[in-house]
Amino acid sequence: MTLDIWLTYLASVIVLSLSPGAGAINTMSCGLRYGVRGTLPAIFGLQMGLALCTLLVGIGLGAIISSSVTLFTFLKWTGACYLIWLGWKKWKDTTELILDNPELEKQAVSTLTLIYRATLINLTNPKAIVFLVALFPIFINPEAPKTIQFLILGSTLIGVDIIVMLGYASLAARLRPLLRNQKAVRLQNRIFGGMFMGAGALLASFKS
Repeated sequence: MTLDIWLTYLASVIVLSLSPGAGAINTMSCGLRYGVRGTLPAIFGLQMGLALCTLLVGIGLGAIISSSVTLFTFLKWTGACYLIWLGWKKWKDTTELILDNPELEKQAVSTLTLIYRATLINLTNPKAIVFLVALFPIFINPEAPKTIQFLILGSTLIGVDIIVMLGYASLAARLRPLLRNQKAVRLQNRIFGGMFMGAGALLASFKS
């Protein structure tokens, strides 16, 4: 893979990562509630999901999913229902905002739960798989070893997304002092709950 091809791919994945989606919504929601450090497990989970999507595309399952109406529809509705469920839980959440108290943060939501939720957000998003199925072949040289190329493409995608998600988390964390009363917290929960449900509805309307 030449440098100019990689730079073109890099520009593509920067645009992809910056585009607001369910992953960005989840990261900003966690950033508001837990701060940047407390959001790291959620960011890690998103990258786990991306890595698994990349693996699926690399071994050919991504093409099967994107070409099979039944599998694509199943994955699409699973992801949509999951996002809507997350949105409903967020909308109904009545817990208080946790400010600078690591012990309470651990009690509120476990690290494994944050990782699990974020992993599923990316893994149940067929739009991500279809995008990678369409994008990767453009930058793959059929005459060169494909494994190394997939590793380069996948690691670039994950590296860019980590940086972007850290930016979203940092931006959200700066707003935490504004949410020191329960009314403001309730409003934040309903805004992000509505965004999750909206993302679920958009995913349900997506066609391959």
